[in-house]
Amino acid sequence: MPIYVWKGKNSYGEKRKGELEAPDENSALAQLRRMRIDNVKIKEKPKDILEQIPLFKPKVTGKDLVIFTRQLSTMIDAGLPLVQCLQILGKQQENTTFKKIILEIQTDVETGTTLADSMRKHPKVFDNLYSNMIEAGELGGILDTILSRLAVFKEKAMALQKKIKGAMTYPAICLGISLIILVVILVFVVPVFDKMFQEFGSALPAPTQIVVNMSHFFKGNFFYIVIAAVLFTWIFKRIYNTEKGRLKIDAALLKSPVVGTLLRRVAVSKFTRTLSTMLQSGVPILEALQVVGRTSGNKVIERAVFRVADSIAEGRPIAEPLDESGVFPNMVVQMINVGESVGALDTMLEKIADFYDEEVDQAVENLTAMIEPFMMVFLGGMIGGLVVAMYLPIFKMASVV
Repeated sequence: MPIYVWKGKNSYGEKRKGELEAPDENSALAQLRRMRIDNVKIKEKPKDILEQIPLFKPKVTGKDLVIFTRQLSTMIDAGLPLVQCLQILGKQQENTTFKKIILEIQTDVETGTTLADSMRKHPKVFDNLYSNMIEAGELGGILDTILSRLAVFKEKAMALQKKIKGAMTYPAICLGISLIILVVILVFVVPVFDKMFQEFGSALPAPTQIVVNMSHFFKGNFFYIVIAAVLFTWIFKRIYNTEKGRLKIDAALLKSPVVGTLLRRVAVSKFTRTLSTMLQSGVPILEALQVVGRTSGNKVIERAVFRVADSIAEGRPIAEPLDESGVFPNMVVQMINVGESVGALDTMLEKIADFYDEEVDQAVENLTAMIEPFMMVFLGGMIGGLVVAMYLPIFKMASVV
């Protein structure tokens, strides 16, 4: 919605100015008349050029969505009309991208569109899980309760994601630093030693010669190495974006020794918590499984969940196809079987999610504890090996002298 800058006088003849949002100039003037502003001069506020470029548009973060969800839940619980809630939240939102989306949703709701359908128009912010749960809340008349559950779910999902990123940040930084150091040594340091060794005139030790050859190769083919790296990344992304390629890569990740255990625990935690939240919100189990599968983030897990949904549609209990998938641990299958048999599947799923959250914490700690010494040995060995290789001829020259 455009923003208008105005100047005028109030009923006491005092000069006033400000900004307001309105669909068009006539609506803006009508608002000012209601505020008893006379002698109005109004014009549309020029748009920031950077905001029109997708790269510079502020992104809607998980934190923005959690705060919005919790505030909307509180306001609806307090009895405020939905349109008024959206108007208030839209005006106070600092993120310009999210502000625009909220006000667009408000306009859609005013014209008779449901909140869930309005949110489905913005899938990058409100995913299938979010909009389906909102729909269940609207149909059941418990929108405030659903929003509160959504806020809790999003907070826990963010905490889980933060743990995984935290575990991967340290090795990524160490690997990046080691590569930068390696490039600097090969491009700037080794050539200086190479020139000195050529003046020395004798044959170089094997380790030194290997390092010198690496330096010559790197300097002579730097452009081709960069092109090869970019090409490899592009090809990998293209393969990963295909159905078959992503399935194979995701399967390989789940089978990997250390990272696979962590990813499997994360997948189980995410599956059980998402399904539990949707079932508690009144979403039918088949529809919930379809959403859970699409939001799993792993193609192997997604296929397993879809097979579970197909089996349930045929009248089978949920535990049997879960066991046959081979993806979910036996303990999880047995606990789901018990929960289903006593009619407390959503509660049992929530308990499994809490348990696996703790398992993820432990797996992250183990991974971090394993990576730290490995990275130190790797960095020390690489830098130390290069230094020794460069000084071997100097030691040889000193012994001859």
